[in-house]
This record gives sequence, structure tokens and C-alpha cells, in this order.
Amino acid sequence: MNNDKFFLRLIWIVTAVVLAVVIALKLVPPPSNKPAFIYLLPHIIGGINAVCSVLLIISLIFIKKGNISAHKITNIITFILSAIFLIFYILFHLYEKDTKFGDLDHNGILSAAELAAVGSTRYVYFFILATHIILAVVVLPLILVSFYRGLTMQVELHRKIVRWAYPVWLYVAVTGVIVYLMISPYYNF
Repeated sequence: MNNDKFFLRLIWIVTAVVLAVVIALKLVPPPSNKPAFIYLLPHIIGGINAVCSVLLIISLIFIKKGNISAHKITNIITFILSAIFLIFYILFHLYEKDTKFGDLDHNGILSAAELAAVGSTRYVYFFILATHIILAVVVLPLILVSFYRGLTMQVELHRKIVRWAYPVWLYVAVTGVIVYLMISPYYNF
């Protein structure tokens, strides 16, 4: 039980730190010297989200078939990829601030013509992006708790959390791919 309390506190600390770092990225000006690889990161991040989406579905198939070891390995890989995603996300957004959806000429300013060109698609994009961001914040502690419960073989507690964590994590991963596909034409690099 003491281990549970320690890990649950650690999970809330990690969640708070990640949230604080992501918020700080919005407030801190980017460094002037940008490494050349920084512009590869959005594409890698989109790919990681796609792979995580597939792995989450594979993980579900494994557990439905009773293959606990394959389920566990798949989830460990997905968890590691998600951690890499988070590191790359933070690194990219340290150097590059937000891209504007619809910025066809890549100048960082949306003209009336650009807004007209994207039309209501802009609202669809913002809805997907908003739900993606909100649910990413909500799901982080759920993923960490369910991961801990699964690794420690607290199966019933793991199942209770996964009922909520799994669909939200899958939604966040899939919408991450959709957001990437929708915003990538407007990158200014």
C-alpha cells in the first residue's frame, strides 16, 4: 500500500510538471538559434501518434484474446513512444510557436481571403484541436495510473481505470494524427 501511495503521488507530480511545462511553452519566447532538426519533429510526432493509435488497437486485441504478455509488451512500447512524443512536442514548441490554421502564404497573419478559403473547416479543426488538448491533459494521469496498475498486476483496479483511459487515449492519439494532417499544410518551414 505504501508503494501505491508513493506512485500515485509521483503520478500527480509528473502530471503537474508536464502541464506546467506545456503552459510555460506558451509564455516563454523561443530561443533565437534553432537546431536544423527541429522542423522534422512535427512529422515525427504525427508518425508517433499514428503508431500509438495502431498499437493501442493491437493491445486491445491481445487482451481480448487473453494474451497478457503481448498486451503488456505492446503497452510498454506505446508508453515509451508516448513519452518520446511528449519530449519531442516540448522540444518543438520551445523553438516554434503555434502555426495558424489557414495561413496559406505562411506569413503568420490570416487575411480575409485566407479565412474565406478555409471556411468552416477552421471550426472543425479547432473543435478537434480543443478536444484533443483537453483530453490529453485529462488522460495523462489516467494512463500513468493504469500503466502502474497493469505493471503491478492489480488487474481489477487496472480494468476499472482502463475503461476510461483507453478510449480517451485512443481518441487523443487518433486526433493527434488528424490535427497534424490538418495543420501541416500551413507550417511555415
